Amino acid sequence: MIPYVTGVAVTPFGRQPGRTALDWQAAAAGAALTDAGLRATDLDAVLCGYATTAGHLMPADLLAERLGARPAIAHGTSAGGATGLAMLAAAARLVRAGEARAVLVAAGEDRASGQSGDTSARTLAQVGHAEYEIPLGGTVPAYYALLASAYLAARGLGPADLAPLAVQMRAHAADTPGAHRTAPIDVDAVLASPPIAEPLRLLDCCPVSDGGAAVVVTADPGGRGVAVTGVGEGHRHQHLSEADLADLGAARAARTAFAQAGRTLADVDVAGVYDSFTVTLAMLLEEIGFAEAGRAGADAAAGRFARDGALPLNTHGGLLSYGHCGVAGGLAHLVEVVTQLRGGAGPRQVPGPPRVGFVHGDGGVMSAHVSAVLEAA
Repeated sequence: MIPYVTGVAVTPFGRQPGRTALDWQAAAAGAALTDAGLRATDLDAVLCGYATTAGHLMPADLLAERLGARPAIAHGTSAGGATGLAMLAAAARLVRAGEARAVLVAAGEDRASGQSGDTSARTLAQVGHAEYEIPLGGTVPAYYALLASAYLAARGLGPADLAPLAVQMRAHAADTPGAHRTAPIDVDAVLASPPIAEPLRLLDCCPVSDGGAAVVVTADPGGRGVAVTGVGEGHRHQHLSEADLADLGAARAARTAFAQAGRTLADVDVAGVYDSFTVTLAMLLEEIGFAEAGRAGADAAAGRFARDGALPLNTHGGLLSYGHCGVAGGLAHLVEVVTQLRGGAGPRQVPGPPRVGFVHGDGGVMSAHVSAVLEAA
C-alpha cells in the first residue's frame, strides 16, 4: 500500500510570545487536517516530536487529547533535527503495513520565547559527550564549528566559500510569507556578522524561532496526495568524538530511500535539505551527492540551488532564514517540498512542474539521518 502526504501546514516562524509548544503543535495539526479534508476523529495514529520547552513524557497523547483524537497508536519521537522525517518514515511504514490509514505527524515549539537563550544552549549541548565534550564548554554551534574547521581545511576552503549558502537561503525567504529572517544579505554581510564559534559567524547559523508544522499521511491519495515512494535512515554515531567524517550516515539514508523509490539523484526536481548551519548544508549536499566535494558553496553562488536553478533547494528559505523552532523546523522542509510537488507554492513555485522531490533531516551533530523521496501523484 502506497503512503501519501495529503495534508500539510506550517505556521509563521519567528519570536512570537504567547503560545506554548502544545499550542503550536495543535495549530499546525489542525491546519494540516483541514488541508487533508479529515477530522481528528479520523486519525488512526498520532506521531508528535519532542519540545525542549515542554518536557512532557507523552507528547503524542497530549496532542491527541487537545485535538479530540482517539488514535490506536500515539508515539512521541526524539531524533534531534531528524525527528520530523523519522516520524514521516514511521508513518509511511504504518500505512504500508496496513496498521493505519490516516497518520498525523506534528511538531511545534516556543523555542524562542519559551526559554532563555542560555537555557536553550545548555539543553541542546547535551547531544555532546558527557565526559569528553560538554565539560570542555561544548555547545551545538561549537560542535558544528569543529566540523566546519575540518571541512574547510580538508578542501582548502575558507569561510567565504560557505557564505553563498546563507545568501541563497535568505533570497528564498525574502518572498516567503511567515519567514523569520527576510532582509537581503550578501557574502560580505555574512563574513562581517559577529563570530559565534570560529569559523562560523552569526549568519552562518539559523535563528531560534517559535512555530509549528504538521503533515497527514494516508492510504488514500485524495485529490492532491504526494506519494512517499522511498525512505531511508543512517545512524552512525551520537557524539562528535566518535564521528567518521567520511561516512556520517547521510549517504546511507539517501541510497536506501532512492533504492526503495526506484529513483536516482538525477531524477530530483526539488529538494529540502537540513541547514542548521551553512556547513551542515554543505556537508550533506556533498555526502549525499548533490554537489561535488568542496563545491556546495560555489554551486550556490552560481545559482544552481535557486528556484530556477538546476536543483531548487529549500525554496522557503530553510532553517537558515525561514527559521528553526526545533522539530518543526526540519518538518517545514517536507511541507515545502510537498507544496512544490502539488504546484501550490504561488509566486515561489519552481518551474517544471516538479515531479520528484527529496528531503533529508539531520539530528544531533550529523548523528541521525533520515531521507525521503516523494513523487507527485
